[in-house]
Amino acid sequence: MDKQKIFSNLNLFKGDSDTICEDASIWIDGNIIKYAGPSSEFTNTSHNIERVDLGGKTVIPGMTESHAHISYTNNGPLELDKTPIEEAMIKTVDNARIMLGSGFTSAISFGSVHRIDVFLRDAINSGQIAGPRLLAGGRDICAIGGNADTYPDHAKPQTEGLAMITDGPWEIRKAVRSLWKNGVDVVKVMIDGELISLQGRPGDLGYKDEEVEALVDEAHRKKMKVACHARSAEAVKQAVRSGIDFIGHANYIDSEALDLLIENKDRVYVGPAIAWEMAFLKNAEKMGYKSDSREVIEYQKELEETISSYKKMKEAGIKILVGGDYGLDIAPHGTYAKDLEHYVNLFGFSNAEALHSATSLGGEAMGNDGLLGTLEEGKLADLVIIDGNPLEDITVLQDHKKIKAVMKDGLIYQGLTNKINPYLNENL
Repeated sequence: MDKQKIFSNLNLFKGDSDTICEDASIWIDGNIIKYAGPSSEFTNTSHNIERVDLGGKTVIPGMTESHAHISYTNNGPLELDKTPIEEAMIKTVDNARIMLGSGFTSAISFGSVHRIDVFLRDAINSGQIAGPRLLAGGRDICAIGGNADTYPDHAKPQTEGLAMITDGPWEIRKAVRSLWKNGVDVVKVMIDGELISLQGRPGDLGYKDEEVEALVDEAHRKKMKVACHARSAEAVKQAVRSGIDFIGHANYIDSEALDLLIENKDRVYVGPAIAWEMAFLKNAEKMGYKSDSREVIEYQKELEETISSYKKMKEAGIKILVGGDYGLDIAPHGTYAKDLEHYVNLFGFSNAEALHSATSLGGEAMGNDGLLGTLEEGKLADLVIIDGNPLEDITVLQDHKKIKAVMKDGLIYQGLTNKINPYLNENL
């Protein structure tokens, strides 16, 4: 990976400000950025470096999908573990390719069926398949009767693809140690429930404080991160007090929860995963829910609460990540950039602020010693080349035809979302 390349005649969103630099250049040496800025200030005159004129296209940092379920196979929301593991693995390889081709060069897992994420991550890292940098998740840790406990007791046998049903501090520690033994990076815990769950609803806490604290302590001792499903204010408060790293949903925020988030805003990341609610309300009748059903009415209320909560969190400077629970039939893989549009339309983000959530903030959440999320000297060469300007039209990132190429770790990928020929050779 010692080949050098210079991209020129491009519009550059570096990710370190809200502006675009016109007529910019990027110099890449192997997988490291050597220069990114105005062409007028770029002095490299070597004739031995490959040069590519991008014809005025826009370049942004690689984005991070921060609530990723790559192993979900576009099933219904109550059928996440119904796909046989062999089929799920094949589809997951496809999903990883599509995620990278959509401009998301990194992903933070919020749970995997079976042990797929770990094997996927290792295959990506070894270069066997195309996919994003992945902090791999494992099966969800969930209390009896919790959100991921999807089978009634009389249903035998029960599959074990989605969750580890575990109760009590020491059994929970044992579950975390099992995940660590099997190579997981992120432990996912279900703190409260879901409006269409078989049982627990938002606000129904599955675990006592001592159980969640034991989980976080054990995970952090093993150098793993912890993500959680927490919709209610009480769930968010339990998550923050227990030291959880990534809080998914956080739809209902009271003043105490907001104060806790503010006190811990240097270490906690939050993301609404709003695509699920939006898609449910749009497709409710197709899913068998009448417009006046309890589920539709309550999800509409939840959406309204989410909008209010995230406007407050944004104003308070809470770290809000992009990531939408994609991988369901109504919110399929490949539509991840819809999140940025939701942030602009619902939460009052500017286009640049939405991009920061996906790029610089997502890169920070990934870790990697600060080498991700912006296009600056010394950073890893993860970038997206776009035929359009997302600062003018945030929806351009949803059009795969407008994403002309994606670079991850200095390697260029094209046509990854093309199912006929995923490695279609196109001109930049």
